[in-house]
Amino acid sequence: MMFRNPRPLTALLLLILFAGCFGCGARRPAPVPGIPPAALLKSLGYSIQVGAFSNPGNAARLAALLESRGIDAYSFLHESGLYKVRFGDHDTYAAARRQAEELQKQKLIDEFFIVRPEDNAAERIRRTGRGDLREELVATARRFLGAPYVWGGDNARNGFDCSGLIMVTYRLNGLKLPRTSRDQFCAGQPVGKGALRKGDLVFFDTNGRKTVSHVGLYVGNGDFIHAPRGGKDVRVTSLSNEYYQKRYLGARTYL
Repeated sequence: MMFRNPRPLTALLLLILFAGCFGCGARRPAPVPGIPPAALLKSLGYSIQVGAFSNPGNAARLAALLESRGIDAYSFLHESGLYKVRFGDHDTYAAARRQAEELQKQKLIDEFFIVRPEDNAAERIRRTGRGDLREELVATARRFLGAPYVWGGDNARNGFDCSGLIMVTYRLNGLKLPRTSRDQFCAGQPVGKGALRKGDLVFFDTNGRKTVSHVGLYVGNGDFIHAPRGGKDVRVTSLSNEYYQKRYLGARTYL
């Protein structure tokens, strides 16, 4: 599917999402005896990747079109420098291919590529024992520095909301992190502020309701990457920042 004459974009778009940083009660999930934290997150199965756009707006519009058909799609900046779209979480290669071919018949997509679980960092590192998934998560998040914030990510001209940034960072590495900050908070295991490691998530109450309303990814040295509210771009901020220090609710680990 080709998009012609895209409208100029004034800001870099890396994502289309329809979920915002919804608040949630600051409740801790009960630990599960005998099950390590990594078991709390499922690995992604076979997914479908489409598009190779130089203009981020084209990838955004394709993701929005798929979302309108009930498909959980997101666009992102690929390592190649082109913008692509991913969707799907299938148990088998055949199932993913069937979905892609059906969408081709409907003329919603053109060429596609099936992303195998072993292509993702989480599975590759698990199989080979080589690499550091935490470093991979941080490197992925850093690719999105400078992308604009938008609540809910529901505008094809805009970029990340806070939970959308984190969700895509994890999913691009093969881990099925939930979409909203509420569910992200409740999916992990609590970790103390002094025990934070790269790739852990930090949560804040930015609405004054004593509930989770903001999330960032810890990158080490007391800093985290996040998509702030108020039209600000994705950036690195210190946990010692007075505003966030006063609103800190806790952290979660998934690895």
